[in-house]
Amino acid sequence: MKQKSIIIFMLVNCLITLAGCSNVVNQFAFYPDTKNIIPVEQLPAGVEEVFITTGDHVKLQAYYAANKGSEKILIFFHGNAGNICHRLHDIENLKNCGISVLGISYRGYGKSSGKPSEKGIYTDGAAALDYAIQTLGYSLNNIIIFGRSIGTTVAVHISQDKDIAGLILITPLTSAKAQAKAQGLGFLSFLAGNAFDNLSKITHIKSPLLVIHGTDDEILSFSMGKDIYDQAPVEKQLVIIDGGGHNNLSQMDPEKYWGSISEFIRKAANFKGGGD
Repeated sequence: MKQKSIIIFMLVNCLITLAGCSNVVNQFAFYPDTKNIIPVEQLPAGVEEVFITTGDHVKLQAYYAANKGSEKILIFFHGNAGNICHRLHDIENLKNCGISVLGISYRGYGKSSGKPSEKGIYTDGAAALDYAIQTLGYSLNNIIIFGRSIGTTVAVHISQDKDIAGLILITPLTSAKAQAKAQGLGFLSFLAGNAFDNLSKITHIKSPLLVIHGTDDEILSFSMGKDIYDQAPVEKQLVIIDGGGHNNLSQMDPEKYWGSISEFIRKAANFKGGGD
């Protein structure tokens, strides 16, 4: 996520809600890339491009990497810049952890239609979950939800009150209001209201939780990840990457980063929720 873009993302959404100027979102709050697209014929072996239609008729680009050795699937939600094409390395690494993977480009990103907004990306997340169940045939308790940065807001939102297999949050935020204060914009924090309120929503999750955060995160402070972890009322694990920033956790300590994710996925195979 670009420096300070997260606070712009949040506050612009709040200002837009008050002003009714939705077109400002694409121009100032999001950093979608619609040009750097990988041709389908150049996708890695085992990665398939699929398209998902949301409840409000937006068409989402997605990648599906099936792992025939697993009954579980991980749904991947990226940060607020680029598109899903830039996360192919993550998708392949996650598949190598022994699980199938579905990753989407939010509306307005990559080949996806529509324009991004807080409500919109939540709708996109719900559509991805429904696709995994209705089209790909996975049961709810065989699904792990994964979110990074702004993607954690989607992951937490759609995981509320659901018996999924697990929830993985990488560099999560607590809320728009808290981020405004952290960026020295406390005088504007009243505009945030309850936008992107992960801290409240995390109390409604029912599945095991893994939080990974770096101690030197320059965009979403480590304290946010710790607060999310502390607030979650479930079986949970906090993995701390010493010296890790916002965008380099897997490079700073790849063994710890990928090892903890792989182990969480392995343990999730034994978690049996009640269904939904």
